[in-house]
Amino acid sequence: MKFTIQINEGPYTHQASDTAYNFATAALAAGHEIYRVFFYHDGVNNATRLSTPPQDDRNVINRWSDLAAKHNLDLVVCVAAAQRRGIADADEAKRNGKNADNIAPGFRISGLGQLIEGGIQSDRLVVFGD
Repeated sequence: MKFTIQINEGPYTHQASDTAYNFATAALAAGHEIYRVFFYHDGVNNATRLSTPPQDDRNVINRWSDLAAKHNLDLVVCVAAAQRRGIADADEAKRNGKNADNIAPGFRISGLGQLIEGGIQSDRLVVFGD
């Protein structure tokens, strides 16, 4: 089965990102495919490379980056939600006159059309968070 995953909540304010990560790893281990992971609303906060949790806590952002690298996952961050929350890649930072970017490795910024395409191309769209 092919899944697209949508995450609507931030990494440390809600269980949604952890649950989505556990779902994705279990699905991949069972031989399923993850077509795309789409970060929307506060879920875009999963994409900042500036997050530095305490050493004894899980690093949710690194988990997603590592999983993407290991399984060649497409981690897409909604551009509009990212702009509202100060998440930018180099192109978006330059386009908006900012002097720095903060997107974590493995993530990319794109539009809401990527979520729609994921829903069309996948057998299931699974949503985590409100």
